Amino acid sequence: MSTRPEPRTDGPPFIGQAEFARIFCERPASFAWFLGAGASHNANLPTAEDIITDLKRRYYCSEEDQQLSTKDLQNDAVRARVEAYMQSRGFPERWSTSEYTTYFETIFGDDRERQRHYIAGMLAADRVRLAVGNRVFGAMLATGQCRMAFTTNFDPVVESAVAEVAGQALAPYHLEGAENAVFALNNEQYPIYCKLHGDFQYDSIKNLSADLAAQNAELSRCMAMGGARFGFVVAGYSGRDGSVMGLFRSVIEAPNPFPQGLYWLKMRGSTPLDSVAALMADAEAAGVRASFVEIDTYDTVMLRLWRSLPDIPRELDAKVRKGRAGSVQIPVPTPKGGKPLLRLNGLPMTEVPSSCARVDLTAPTSWNAIAELKRQPETSAILTYDGEVMAWGAPGSIDESFGSEFRSQEAMTFDPDWRTGSRLHVKNFLEEGLARALCRERPLLQRRQRSGAVLIVDRKAQDVGILDALLRETGKVTGQVPGLSLPATNEHEAVHKVHYAEALHISLAYADERLWLLLAPDVWIWPTFARRHATTFLDKRRANRRNDKYDRILSAWIGILSDDAGKDVDLRVSPFDGEAGYLNPVFGFSTRTGFAMKRGRT
Repeated sequence: MSTRPEPRTDGPPFIGQAEFARIFCERPASFAWFLGAGASHNANLPTAEDIITDLKRRYYCSEEDQQLSTKDLQNDAVRARVEAYMQSRGFPERWSTSEYTTYFETIFGDDRERQRHYIAGMLAADRVRLAVGNRVFGAMLATGQCRMAFTTNFDPVVESAVAEVAGQALAPYHLEGAENAVFALNNEQYPIYCKLHGDFQYDSIKNLSADLAAQNAELSRCMAMGGARFGFVVAGYSGRDGSVMGLFRSVIEAPNPFPQGLYWLKMRGSTPLDSVAALMADAEAAGVRASFVEIDTYDTVMLRLWRSLPDIPRELDAKVRKGRAGSVQIPVPTPKGGKPLLRLNGLPMTEVPSSCARVDLTAPTSWNAIAELKRQPETSAILTYDGEVMAWGAPGSIDESFGSEFRSQEAMTFDPDWRTGSRLHVKNFLEEGLARALCRERPLLQRRQRSGAVLIVDRKAQDVGILDALLRETGKVTGQVPGLSLPATNEHEAVHKVHYAEALHISLAYADERLWLLLAPDVWIWPTFARRHATTFLDKRRANRRNDKYDRILSAWIGILSDDAGKDVDLRVSPFDGEAGYLNPVFGFSTRTGFAMKRGRT
C-alpha cells in the first residue's frame, strides 16, 4: 500500500498565516476564492477523501459479503485491510489522482440518477452545521469583501452561510445556465459564485472521468477571466481533478495571470500533490507571487482573516462569531473501572505555600509602586501587594530590594486559593515563586507574563545533559533565527541577530476542585519585540508538534523540571537556597500528568 510522497524541497515558498493575513486584508476584494471539499468539512460534510473511503467500504462490503460501518474505517487495522484488498483488485494506489473517478465508475457505472441520489445523501442540507469559517466566508460574500468564488463542491454550505449571516439569497452559477456567469462578470454583478461540477439538486453533476476530462466551456471562460482580474486563494482543495488544474494552468499561460498573487492553503504537515507543487512553481516562474500557506484548520485561518479585516459591522460580527461563553456544570466521572483516553498537560500540585513575609515600610506604598520595583533588575525578592506588602526572598534580599524604605518583616499566613474574591495577585505570586524554584539549579531563565511565567533554555548554559531528551525531539534547543535582522525604528535599536530558545509556559489552574500545574511547550524569541517578525520561522519550527511529537516534548520538559526523577514521583522545590520557611516556600507536584478517563461501570 502506498504512502504520501515525501515533501518537495523545490517550488514556491511557504508563508505563515500572519503574513498571509496582512497581504489579504490590505485588499480583500481583489482576491477570488477557490473552495474544495475541505472548506465544507467542518460543516459536518465529507471531504473528497471521506467519499473515496466510503466508496471503498461499499465496494468491499458488497464483494466480500461483509458489514463495515463508517466508524469501523476509523480503525487503522480495518482501513489497512480494506486498502490491501482494493490494491489486490488492481484499483489505483492511495492518493492517486484517479481514485475519485475510478471508484465512482466502479460503484455507479454511468447511472447518473444513482450518483445524484448518493451525493444528495452525503451532502444533504439537513446535515449542514455551519462552522465559524463558513460563516466568515458567507459574511465576506455578503459585504463585498469577496466578489468572486469557484468551487468543485456540490453542497449548499456557502449559500446557507450567506442566508444565515446576512439574510440574503445567493444563487450559484452551475452547469445549467453557465453562460450567465460570464455575463455577470462582464457587468460586475457581484457576488459571483460558480459550481464547476454542478449541483446535486439539479440534473447535471460531474463525477465520472468522461465528465471531468473537460470543464464546462462557459464556466471555464468565467474562471479564466477572473484569474486575469483577481488574485486567487485556494482553500480545502487537493488538486486531484486534472481538468481543474488545467484551468489554473490556462490562467498562468495567459496575459496578466493572478495579478494579486496565488495563495494555496494547505494543512500544516501535509504534502501537496506533485501536480499542485508543479503548478505553483510554474506560476512563480511566470512572475506570479505564488505561495503555500500552512494552516491548522479552515476555521482558524478564516477567523484570523475576519479579525484582521477593517470596519466589520458589529451586528454582522455578532452573527459570525455567535458562540458565547456560558456557565455550565458537567459532572466529572470517577476513573474507577475506566481506562485513560487522553493525556493532559497538567501536573497535580501536592503542596502549595500559605505563608510569607509581611513587609513594613517607612511610608505607605501602592500596587503600582510594587509593580515598578519588581521590574528593576536589582530586585531579587518575590513581591506582591494585597493592602500590605507580601514577599519571599533569600536572607537579606527583601530589605535590599526596598533600601531605606524597609523597616521590618514578620511571618504572615494567607489563603493560596485565589478564587475567593478578586485575588489574582496571589495566583501571580505563587506562579512567580514556583517558576523561580523550577529555574534554580537548572539551565533555565525565567520571564514573567501577565498570566503565568515562561521558563526558557539558557543559550549560554554549559551543562546541557538534562536537556538531552528535549534536544532529541527539537534538534537544537537554542540558536539564531536564520536570515532575520531588523532595522532601527523610533522604538527600538537595530537588531542584527535574532535568537530563539525552547521554552515552557507554566501556569496554575483549578480543575475538579484540585490545583494543577499546566505546561505548554513553546519557542522564545530574543529580543521579544522581534517575535512578530519571526512568525514564518516559528510556524515551520512548530509545524510537526502534534500528538506523539508533542507528547514526547512534554515528557522531556517534565524530565527537566524533575531532574529525570521518573513517572509518578512526588517532588518538592523551593526558590532559594537554605532551609524552607516563610521566606523560602515549598512547592510540591507529581510527575504524572492528568488523564481523561472513561466513565467506569457502577
